[in-house]
Amino acid sequence: MNVKPDFSKGHNLAETAPAYLSVWDIHAYYGESYIVQGVSFNVHEGEILALLGRNGAGKTSTLRAIARLDDPQINKGEVWLDHQPLHLMNSYKASQSGMALVPEDRRIIPGLTVEENLKLAQIAPPIGWSIERLYELFPRLGERRAQEGVTLSGGEQQMLAIARALARDIKVLLLDEPYEGLAPVIVDEIERTLRKIKEQGITTVIVEQNAVRALELADRAVILDTGTVVYDGSAAEVLANKELREEYLAI
Repeated sequence: MNVKPDFSKGHNLAETAPAYLSVWDIHAYYGESYIVQGVSFNVHEGEILALLGRNGAGKTSTLRAIARLDDPQINKGEVWLDHQPLHLMNSYKASQSGMALVPEDRRIIPGLTVEENLKLAQIAPPIGWSIERLYELFPRLGERRAQEGVTLSGGEQQMLAIARALARDIKVLLLDEPYEGLAPVIVDEIERTLRKIKEQGITTVIVEQNAVRALELADRAVILDTGTVVYDGSAAEVLANKELREEYLAI
């Protein structure tokens, strides 16, 4: 079980980072609250990683730190994407470098149609998938292109949030609780879409309370407990290890 990346050639991670996305010993705080406590893991290009743990384990905070949002604040550690130092960037620069976060609340913009939400994402470069290509990936959105985005069902709003991320030229897709409140049939549809996205070489990190579904989708899993990594390995191994699941995931 590998918990921390092995940067055996030294600390010049721009040259030695062994993976497409490398998170190295990040420590992050909300004010004085110490939330992310030395988290390290690697994600390879085109891989789906499930970032799991009980409530309060630090999963969403880790995603936000990787995306370089204002909170939590990283006071130590490094995040590298394709040899680019995200830890030295703000959230805007990180998004320009190919990082996209789809938050749990989806943040669909009121007053805008489905298509206007997508076009707004392309108002400035780097531009990713074309609108028509996104409609091919999400036929439901194409059927509802003139409908106000916030009036869509929960599953359709999740599709729109993912499509909006792909409208940018992204390298890594960060998903925070994408299955929350969705019917199993809609989860099935979103999972099929995420597999298609994987086929295009996009790397995905998914935080999800429905751990079994996330593990069935993912190639690898990282499990957090109180802000630290307690497991880093194959998703299939977690599914097969009842003791590990019960101890850290309560499933």
